[in-house]
Amino acid sequence: MRVVITGAAGFIGSHLSETLLDRGHSVVGIDNLLTGDIANIAHLTGRDFVFLKHDVTNYISVDGPVDLVLHWASPASPIDYLELPIPTLKVGALGTHKALGLAKAKGARFVIASTSEVYGDPLEHPQKETYWGNVNPIGPRGVYDEAKRFAEAMTVAYHRYHGLDAKIVRIFNTYGPRMRIRDGRAVPTFIAQALRGEDVTIFGSGTQTRSFCYITDLVDGILRLADSPVNDPVNIGNPHELSIEEIAKVIIRMTGSKSRLVQRPLPTDDPKVRKPDITRARTLLGWEPKVSLEEGLTSTIEYFRKKI
Repeated sequence: MRVVITGAAGFIGSHLSETLLDRGHSVVGIDNLLTGDIANIAHLTGRDFVFLKHDVTNYISVDGPVDLVLHWASPASPIDYLELPIPTLKVGALGTHKALGLAKAKGARFVIASTSEVYGDPLEHPQKETYWGNVNPIGPRGVYDEAKRFAEAMTVAYHRYHGLDAKIVRIFNTYGPRMRIRDGRAVPTFIAQALRGEDVTIFGSGTQTRSFCYITDLVDGILRLADSPVNDPVNIGNPHELSIEEIAKVIIRMTGSKSRLVQRPLPTDDPKVRKPDITRARTLLGWEPKVSLEEGLTSTIEYFRKKI
């Protein structure tokens, strides 16, 4: 296949690019490097990989055939979308429209990176794909949550109106090498703080929960969905649920750090629980996570040791 990946220099986009190349496909990576890092894809030079520096909120031009479009362009951490609210909304709306237009023009399959944040601060637990969510559209997180909800609506509209073979993957908390040290999300923040011997900061009481999926498991699920006839949204994430305090303590132990836990005020609209129901992924894609938390954290911590 010849695959176009928007957001190719980001954490997940770079792993998707690498895996597709490993499987013998050709990849065109697009990124404006607003939150992506060219270092994430530097090792792909010399392979069947072409990089285009481009803002996908503008018209996307790719010469030649395209079989699959993976739309991953977007700020994705709270730090990013709180600092970049308008670009976050624009890439969810205009960027998705342009990426869908490319897929339609090329007769390509399309997969959009949606998120568990479409469920907001959920009143259903665990979260099934049929749940419509509990999102504050005018809260500080709304720029990301609503951008992704709109992107899903546009993707479904292209599927229904134009007959585009379009898929929606709802990604739950994912971690692994190539996350940024100052990403702002729990795992990279805790690892960086622990390796430096700093206080490990948890927001609120630390009893709020998340479910952490290792990057290779996520990529496997995404590509299974891309290859499937499924057009309904599919949750991809690890249903092993941990409190924020628990994951912080695991990271402190695994790094051998003497860091102590300190509490900070809970951000506005921070979800209290997060756990995917992956019944649909299991039954329709034959997918479930394989990498244990300790195995995944070992690789991730080693990556961060080299960066700090």
